[in-house]
Amino acid sequence: MRAVNSDNEWWKTATIYQIYPKSFCDSGAKGTGDLQGIISKLDYLKLLGIDAIWLTPIYPSPMIDNGYDIADYYGINPDFGSMADFEQLLNEAHQRDIRIIMDIVVNHTSTKHAWFQSAIGDKASPYRDYYIWHPPVNGQVPNNWQSKFGGSAWALDEKTHEYYLHLFAPE
Repeated sequence: MRAVNSDNEWWKTATIYQIYPKSFCDSGAKGTGDLQGIISKLDYLKLLGIDAIWLTPIYPSPMIDNGYDIADYYGINPDFGSMADFEQLLNEAHQRDIRIIMDIVVNHTSTKHAWFQSAIGDKASPYRDYYIWHPPVNGQVPNNWQSKFGGSAWALDEKTHEYYLHLFAPE
């Protein structure tokens, strides 16, 4: 794989094209976009004069939050392709001097993520402090904070009887 110029200031004048892979280009007939679909459009994107592609999350996810509820930061959602497809996208983009920017969400994970699965129900989990927990206040949710998707921003962990904060979907 050929590395793209590592100038740290490149982004200040770059034209960056954001792609939501699920709806960008379907390489087959399954009705949803994928990495091979993006690869098939690289020449077109180069003609547009872009310097970089900003990929919204392509990681494994239950897709409750359009892929922003990441279940595994090291994998590729099979709906979009494989790690080999991603490596091909990187190689093909770099051959055209197009950078790839990965949209990585570290503010929150899916409840399906291994860290959360370890943290829920186990106050001694090494991942417990990756999340915000609060005991009930007078038998109720800790406060009146609302989720971006509506409803309380708190969900009860039945095992520890503490609430965890979710600013998006409770899942």
